[in-house]
Amino acid sequence: MLTPAELVGLIGAVAKGDQAAFERLYVATRAKLYGVVLRILRRQDLAEEVIQETYVKVWNSAGQFNPALSSPITWMASIARNRAIDIVRKKTEVSIEEEPQAMEVAADSPDPLARREMTEELRRLLECVGRLEPDRQRLVLLAYYNGWSREQLAEKFSAPVNTVKTWLRRSMLDIRECLGL
Repeated sequence: MLTPAELVGLIGAVAKGDQAAFERLYVATRAKLYGVVLRILRRQDLAEEVIQETYVKVWNSAGQFNPALSSPITWMASIARNRAIDIVRKKTEVSIEEEPQAMEVAADSPDPLARREMTEELRRLLECVGRLEPDRQRLVLLAYYNGWSREQLAEKFSAPVNTVKTWLRRSMLDIRECLGL
């Protein structure tokens, strides 16, 4: 895995049209972004489409990235997550016959991608999330793992949307501090 500074450099090169830098960026970040999207959409075909759209947007928007506002992976994950949530919101009710994946039974062991994602970095992240208060843990997991909107979270936690945004921001700052970012 590349360091955040290396990712910033790659995004800067991508902003100048460097295709080799884009390929390195893709290789370094695809597994993480795919995991984020797959957890939200729960369908490989849709997740692959969203990943493709995400990287097109990264290519076109690389010049707008500001490392002072977020880390490169956070910026890219936000693009992917937002697109995945858009698809979930637009999705209409579908019968089980139209959703063959709904008939599949979960495997007893995780797939190779899931095993590969369980890196030391992920273990550190989970440890940092575990240090949050139980309500903040649930809030962060519902938002970033399950893809809940701020409005859904506000309803679930009986709080105004702006309060939920503040809780999420503070929780993410605590996690980043724990990770040393």
